[in-house]
Amino acid sequence: MRRNDDILWKGILEDVFDDFLRFLNPDADEVFDFEKGFEFLDKELEQVFPPEDDAYSPKVIDKLVKVFTKSGKEEWILVHVEVQGQYQKDFSRRMFTYFYRILDKYQKPIVAYAIFTEESTKNRADHFAINFMGTSLRYTFNTYKIAGQNDDELLASDNPFAWVVLTAKAALAGKKIKDSLERDELLLGLKLKLVKVLLTRQIPKGKIRTLMNFLKYYVRFENRDINAKFEQEVEILKERSATMGIEELLLDRAKQEGKLEGKLEGKLEQTIAMAIELKKEGLSLEFIAKITQLSVEVIEKL
Repeated sequence: MRRNDDILWKGILEDVFDDFLRFLNPDADEVFDFEKGFEFLDKELEQVFPPEDDAYSPKVIDKLVKVFTKSGKEEWILVHVEVQGQYQKDFSRRMFTYFYRILDKYQKPIVAYAIFTEESTKNRADHFAINFMGTSLRYTFNTYKIAGQNDDELLASDNPFAWVVLTAKAALAGKKIKDSLERDELLLGLKLKLVKVLLTRQIPKGKIRTLMNFLKYYVRFENRDINAKFEQEVEILKERSATMGIEELLLDRAKQEGKLEGKLEGKLEQTIAMAIELKKEGLSLEFIAKITQLSVEVIEKL
């Protein structure tokens, strides 16, 4: 069965395109005017480079995006994503063909990226060159290899696209494991780890949902029981994350009202009042004891 990774990549690139630009370009905020948004020109791209009819050819996902720079000008960004995990020998020529056709049609500056999601860590060409009898041309583009990235560096990043890369890397794990159950168990651990990381990040809820769906459908299980277990664990983690969010909010509110400082100053009444309020919110006795410094026994009697 043919995977729908191309659809998933198209969607995730559109949903986190600002993060994608920031991830690959540290100075992106100085160059691009993100407040003006983006325009995805899929129809325009098909006009200059019609999609292949061969359903079995290596799949390449292409995005053409109109962006605005802070200078007020319209620029073009061409993103190529090879998602089939099978490198095409003529890929560099294809990149150049896109470049000159778009340049010829729209007469706009272009920056191009090639993202390789294949399992191989082998470096791929970042240019197309041709030379004959004193006439030469060299076209260079940006490349990014998923398999060659460092997990620790990705986990340390707060950029949502780093999480996309981690998801793509997780999908590569276990490909050499023949036993499907053993492979699914490995993927289960990786997916749950990524969920835990995601829920600790300060990312807008809308993007969290998008990233969760990308993980859910991009890294697949063969065993239904493993998939059900993953869904159950995710719900538990979400509930725990929401509870911790409430706890942090109440703790911050308490600090602002001076209630914690009141405890330190010996204002026991304020501390007890705070514990009662937290208890009404349904928080655990252990958590209340931690922030009020009252004993669990005392809190139980309040």
